[in-house]
Amino acid sequence: MARYTGPKTKICRKFGEPILGNAKYLDKNSNPPGQHGASKKRKTLGEYALQLKEKQKAKYTYGVLERQFRKHFEEASRMKGVKGENLIKLLEARLDNTVYRLGLAASRPEARQLVSHKHITVNGETMNIPSYICKPGDIIGYKPKSAANSSITSKVRGKNAKISWLDWNESEKKGTFITYPEREAVPENIKEQLIVELYSK
Repeated sequence: MARYTGPKTKICRKFGEPILGNAKYLDKNSNPPGQHGASKKRKTLGEYALQLKEKQKAKYTYGVLERQFRKHFEEASRMKGVKGENLIKLLEARLDNTVYRLGLAASRPEARQLVSHKHITVNGETMNIPSYICKPGDIIGYKPKSAANSSITSKVRGKNAKISWLDWNESEKKGTFITYPEREAVPENIKEQLIVELYSK
């Protein structure tokens, strides 16, 4: 299963943001990784460097490696509308990200593990593909056996009220993917236009 397994704090320091959810070390040491920190780095980045950095940030944020990220971009290019916004919509519609947004897991890697280990169902059918793109009307929940496992359900933290494109049924512990999100509703700090410019070269 292809995924990033390296040091998370190093990535957070690289971008200066808690993109992998671990922000406790940023207050202690917010310098970029490397022997000399920020002192020997270029003060201003070039156009290509800024575009590449934004693509890398998006990849690490959603836990996607290069080949799959490129596929998402190509699919977004075929859709009607703005390429960059379509890309964010597809990344947000991934099953692992949807499980995370519903509050069934504390992080995207944890959500990916829940999906891969067959704890999650889509429309009543077990789904173990984290990259599955949810469609409007899809119902996401636990497998019955997993729903009875307190070590799994105890991690449910509930959906953030700001995530308006998903609906959560607390009594049934199931969520519904209502629609693809609008870009302004997605809280991630990603400049998707730079990614479009990078892939358009």
